[in-house]
Amino acid sequence: MRKNFNGLYGLVRDHLGCDPASGHVFVFTNARRNRLKLLVYDGSGLWVCAKKLDGGRFRWPEADSTVKKIVLSPEELALLLGGIDLAETKRRKWYRKPPVEESTESLKTA
Repeated sequence: MRKNFNGLYGLVRDHLGCDPASGHVFVFTNARRNRLKLLVYDGSGLWVCAKKLDGGRFRWPEADSTVKKIVLSPEELALLLGGIDLAETKRRKWYRKPPVEESTESLKTA
């Protein structure tokens, strides 16, 4: 976990193929899963937050080895940061309005 602002920014852009300035929270962990870093752009600059566990490990969600990224809901991220094993949790049926993509017309200013 030696990467700083620029290193994490490059990973998001080049390896994940995402826009680091999108406002999404990007979470990275080391191989031992006892440290993690969050990268987020708040509209005025980048935030990097880090946590090193004194003991134990973060239980990272399982994924296929070909998958480059895992998408978590805000609730799943909170559980992960709180030390909850997401594999041991059960998702209940719950209505969630799908996100609406903004068109380029709505982004134009008068």
